[in-house]
Amino acid sequence: MKKIIFAFFLSFIFCFLNVTPAQQIAGFSSVELQSRDLSVPGRVAAQRIIEMESGVVGGRHTHPGEELGYVIEGAVELTIDGQAPQIFKAGEVFFVAAGLVHRGANVGAVKSRLLATHIVVKSKPASSPVQ
Repeated sequence: MKKIIFAFFLSFIFCFLNVTPAQQIAGFSSVELQSRDLSVPGRVAAQRIIEMESGVVGGRHTHPGEELGYVIEGAVELTIDGQAPQIFKAGEVFFVAAGLVHRGANVGAVKSRLLATHIVVKSKPASSPVQ
């Protein structure tokens, strides 16, 4: 049975600066590795390890900057509004341009682990949910 998450995803996609306890969902975990101001004024880069149990589906959301991802293990389906869904497996990378509405889902039989890097505008929420 698929678990549906109506919260920030992440990293692919989840908010790496403003996660609250209410956003902690069974089957999903996110651990910040680092967050650094960049040489580009007003920009910050953050890296997180994201883990999703099999069947977990993330909510639709956007970021005020780019997201670069690497699938460490498992398989993840990335759906960007207006584009066909794509499946990324261990060892593959993905990119989400700034402002695009997207969501991720663990479509494999095992837990997925991702390295998500967000390069975003420092003064804005790192992730915003979309209905």
